[in-house]
Amino acid sequence: MFKKFTNGCVNIVQNYLPDPFLFCIIITFAIFLSGIIFTGQGPMDMIVHWSGGFWGLLSFAMQMALVLVLGHTLASAQSFKKVLKKMAKIPKTPGQAILMVTFISGLACLINWGFGLVIGAIFAKELAKEVDGVDYRLLIASAYSGFLLWHAGLSASIPLTLATGGEAVVSATAGVISEAGVPTSETIFSLSNMIIVGVLILTLPLLNKAMHPAKGKAIIVDKSLLEDEDEFVAMSVEDMTPADKLENSPIISILISLMGFAYIVYYFVNNGFSLNLDIVNFIFLFSAIALHKTPKRFLHALMSASKSAGPIMLQFPFYAGIIGMMTGVNADGVSLAILISNFFANVATKFTFPLFSFLSAGIVNFFVPSGGGQWAVQAPIMMPAGAALGVDPAKTAMSIAWGDAWTNMIQPFWALPALGIAGLGAKDIMGFCIIDLLYSGVIISMGLMFIGM
Repeated sequence: MFKKFTNGCVNIVQNYLPDPFLFCIIITFAIFLSGIIFTGQGPMDMIVHWSGGFWGLLSFAMQMALVLVLGHTLASAQSFKKVLKKMAKIPKTPGQAILMVTFISGLACLINWGFGLVIGAIFAKELAKEVDGVDYRLLIASAYSGFLLWHAGLSASIPLTLATGGEAVVSATAGVISEAGVPTSETIFSLSNMIIVGVLILTLPLLNKAMHPAKGKAIIVDKSLLEDEDEFVAMSVEDMTPADKLENSPIISILISLMGFAYIVYYFVNNGFSLNLDIVNFIFLFSAIALHKTPKRFLHALMSASKSAGPIMLQFPFYAGIIGMMTGVNADGVSLAILISNFFANVATKFTFPLFSFLSAGIVNFFVPSGGGQWAVQAPIMMPAGAALGVDPAKTAMSIAWGDAWTNMIQPFWALPALGIAGLGAKDIMGFCIIDLLYSGVIISMGLMFIGM
């Protein structure tokens, strides 16, 4: 029955889920019409909100493109490939490969979501080269499923925002949280959060393994398609011009890498193990330069990796426009995002409020796929509502954080880096991700309602 249900989800997605760009356009039209119907704003008002938000994620788009390109460039270095290949030789069966990639991806996303997205997909690709009979679609979906855990880990934007405190937190939560903030011991390292994380990281691999198609029905990728299309070919020293010798000099790479690593050490000494996208990209960049040994080899790998960054660069402005329409208010100060949050807040009790906060965050995340954007939209509504019902503010915040991570499983936006590395489309993995969504939704809901912080 489980296999039939999984196959049904996969078939539905394969037949009806459009390309992620078209999916984004469909969502744009849906939010445009919803804003007119539910907030009473005119078509031009919604277009103004849309255009106003359109370029709001340019900085973040560049960061995400670099996560993909630099992570891929790092992984293509021969020394890095050797490490991945050794790890990929450990599992001997398709089931073992699925278990390993899910677990490794989950751990990596708990450390840092950008790191986890890239490393999980690259490792899955190496496993596909080594393990016979493994379904390539499920392998990449399993790597992506680790992303469920990011907002409960060390790079979780909402808990880290609360821990920072300050006037911005007081303003965002309508005074529910003071300038002192909320320590991570009450959010990331709370009992309920650690239990939810523990259950998911131990059981998601088993769930993904159970979804593997029967022998003969798995989609096996041609291993020759996974090999690098254009290996670097070094010039002979005799044919090099002075410029060529400079481009192929390891000294240049060593010197600039030393500068980069000096700052990386300085950063961790002064900030502890606090990872953000900028420092992750910094580590990827200078590690890649060092491991490729010469500027010429590094640039060759970078050019090859950049081919898959186009879809990310294209879709970010459209999602930023969707965020603009979701958060654009009418004359009474009401937006679609506010309506969704208010609906769930109004029907909740003290016991059910964490569940409704989680569900509302999951819905909003589908249209506002950004942890920071999610917090800006929901904190002013859900935090005071939770406080009025006597719910611990830390639990309300973590409910929002989990909801933000939860529906990423059926939001193609965040899968783009993994899909770009794997060479797949969203419809190839989303059927499996639906199963992960349903299962994790039950686990997270029960943890939020029945386990104290």
